[in-house]
Amino acid sequence: MQIIKTRFGEVAVDPNTILTFPRGLPGFEQFTRFKLLHEDKPQPKVLWLQSLDDENLAFSVVTSELLGVNYQIQLSDDECQLLELDNPDDVTLLLVLAKQESGQPFSANTQAPLVINVKSRLGLQKTGLQADIVFRNAV
Repeated sequence: MQIIKTRFGEVAVDPNTILTFPRGLPGFEQFTRFKLLHEDKPQPKVLWLQSLDDENLAFSVVTSELLGVNYQIQLSDDECQLLELDNPDDVTLLLVLAKQESGQPFSANTQAPLVINVKSRLGLQKTGLQADIVFRNAV
């Protein structure tokens, strides 16, 4: 068990819960290890993808289902191999939230969801998807 300091306080990290993004995330390629955190309440809506490589780096994320976004994403053989993905049912999709200017609503990045294999705990950000809808104030 590892203890890390975050903007949310000290957090115990079970090595079996670490998410690894082998390629990092676009713009943050050097950070590959993350932990999903949430408020201590039943069925939290917003999660934080906390970097274990930099305590100051965290992304607010929500499940695509929470916003009613359904994807049919085609992964390449290379992406499936990177995720060690054998079964599409093992995938969960997270959307990164972005806060706009002060007083403005949050928005979700629907064009670049995080694709996570919940069994292998490996992930990638699938960029370049086309989305006609931008959801605001959904959480």
